[in-house]
Amino acid sequence: MNASVAQSLTIAVSDSSTVSALLLRPTEARAVYVFAHGAGAGMTHPSMAAIADGLAARGIATLRYQFPYMENASKRPDPPAIAQAAVRAAVAEAAQRCGDLPLFAGGKSFGGRMTSQAQAKAPLAGVRGLVFLGFPLHPAGKPSSDRAKHLGDVKIPMLFLQGTRDALAELDLLQPVVKGLGARATLHLAKEADHSFHVLKRSGRNDAEVMTEVLDAFAGWVVKLL
Repeated sequence: MNASVAQSLTIAVSDSSTVSALLLRPTEARAVYVFAHGAGAGMTHPSMAAIADGLAARGIATLRYQFPYMENASKRPDPPAIAQAAVRAAVAEAAQRCGDLPLFAGGKSFGGRMTSQAQAKAPLAGVRGLVFLGFPLHPAGKPSSDRAKHLGDVKIPMLFLQGTRDALAELDLLQPVVKGLGARATLHLAKEADHSFHVLKRSGRNDAEVMTEVLDAFAGWVVKLL
């Protein structure tokens, strides 16, 4: 499949529920990432597409998919059990279609947290590692580490890609969480970036430079694991 063209898929989450998905596999793919969206924007959002394209350029295929609430145009995220069922269905679909590739999973914000919760509850078959693009450690303005409690039950490698200005993951809370997970957790900090990896003009950086850094760190971590 041409790396510039994503294949449209339909994934069965349950007997009565299906969701849309997009598989983007570059010709020389060396891994596949099951890529969940954040709470406020679905798999076709420009930021999701840009990340998928950037990973494809680095030899990583992606399977983006919708959570059921997004598929149904609802603004209220699914309860964890439903979201986790979607994660499992997407991982199974990626394994079926890209069975020759090492499998990774995760996503942006909410999507990454639902993936880690699913993995903590029962390992996702075949998944070698989790990658979080802005792990939402706490709601904005309500610092807490409670959302990280389940990460201790994740026994595979994890990569946290975080901005230093992320209002949903204050560094004085996030860094001890990652350190407490030991050798299986890696933290890469994008200086001056917020939860969406945007930077202010006065930082002297631009969004494109930050995203290049983040995706290079992502690809480098995958290569190291493989």
